[in-house]
Amino acid sequence: MNARLQTTESEAFVLSAEQAIGQIAVQLPGATAVFRRLKLDFCCGGQIRLAQAAADKGLDLQAVLTELGALQRSDSLVDQTDPTLLIDHILARYHEVHREQLPELIRMARRVEAVHRDHPQVPAGLAELLEHAEQELLVHLFKEENVLFPLLKAGDNPVAQEHLDVSRAEHTRLGALLEHMLALSHDATPPEGACNTWRALYAGLAQMHADLSDNIQLEDDILFRQFEAPAVVKAKSPCCGCCG
Repeated sequence: MNARLQTTESEAFVLSAEQAIGQIAVQLPGATAVFRRLKLDFCCGGQIRLAQAAADKGLDLQAVLTELGALQRSDSLVDQTDPTLLIDHILARYHEVHREQLPELIRMARRVEAVHRDHPQVPAGLAELLEHAEQELLVHLFKEENVLFPLLKAGDNPVAQEHLDVSRAEHTRLGALLEHMLALSHDATPPEGACNTWRALYAGLAQMHADLSDNIQLEDDILFRQFEAPAVVKAKSPCCGCCG
């Protein structure tokens, strides 16, 4: 789970009403769900500027920009030595985001697999894999939010230890699912001439990979280590007589 996809394109993205909605859909993960709800065609009609698309639909452009702008989330960290603040940050920045990401990724994966089923690079099975990942992840988040995190906030180390081990094991399984998704999608690299939906799917997949990787790293390497018992030092072996 340490490998990170390159996301320089999305990192440099600056939202503007003059951008084509197809460009926004591809470069701003989560935008496709907004466009779909507003009935803005970001795929075949994606060449239209956001300002024009909003005007054509009678939408409040500033309200649309505000909603899209909320998808540009900050990765600034709170005090990592304060478990309560760190847990609250993880819940808001990652857990809530994961719940928003997966339904839209599943919808786009189904669409791409159906429309482009004859394409040699179609990610056959990606939608099913995303559905499985969503089921696993939702159960994992529920256990952390309702059992593990309250224990950590209460400082109940002995009881929490068993749940820490379970959470780490589930992180490993989720990481394996992510790697399988990347393999199906050629490391989230769309083929030449891919439509905006296909490109947006892979951009969202890359973002989910980055978010879940960061979430797991924060929990495993920073939060959990504050509560885990120190490693037991093995007893020193009897001297064989060569030390003197």
